[in-house]
Amino acid sequence: MARALVAEGIGTALLLAVVVGSGIMGESLAGGNAAVALLASSLATGAALVVLILVFGPISGAHLNPVVTLSAAIGERLAWARVAPYLLAQVAGAFAGVLLAHVMFGLPAFSASAHARAGTGQLVSEVVATFGLVLTILAVERHRPAAVPMAVALYIVAAYWFTASTSFANPAVTLARAATATFAGILPADVPGFVAAQLLGAAGAVALFAWLWNPRTDPAEAATADPVILKVP
Repeated sequence: MARALVAEGIGTALLLAVVVGSGIMGESLAGGNAAVALLASSLATGAALVVLILVFGPISGAHLNPVVTLSAAIGERLAWARVAPYLLAQVAGAFAGVLLAHVMFGLPAFSASAHARAGTGQLVSEVVATFGLVLTILAVERHRPAAVPMAVALYIVAAYWFTASTSFANPAVTLARAATATFAGILPADVPGFVAAQLLGAAGAVALFAWLWNPRTDPAEAATADPVILKVP
């Protein structure tokens, strides 16, 4: 348990350091071109996700995201007793990652974001982004567990670009990004709406997965299904 929590904390911290740090670097080098800054951030985040899932997956499942943890518990791939400690480790790690990025770039430890991300389009985007992320993890993990790191990374890179919110899809990430007045930030007042939308999207993905990929309706699949990535020792 201790090793799993440390893995979740460090993994989430590194993820936030990448998201915030790449946003700062991209914006400073893009000369005001937001598209270039977003491209830099999306590619860095996708590359980091592959590595982080490969590194921490065998220890904690590499959830790095409260909705992934909740989805794993609902699917009986993680004991419910581990859920609260996982969530605390992820949130603490997320804020630590913001702090690390700020230290690397010589910024104040924390600073409230003024980047407004409100409106129906933003909220629908977070529902869609989180729905797609959780469904990707559940479906690919069922049939091709070794491909989960790449599938997650590819989805997030794409979702950066096809959603109006640039795909936060992670409550811990959302909370921590309210504490950075940089390219990656979100106005604190907009955080509750984002988190609610993410929970809704994750719930929809879990429900659809349970119906579409129900092994009880396919004896052959039930005999061969062997979840790996989300199952914690």
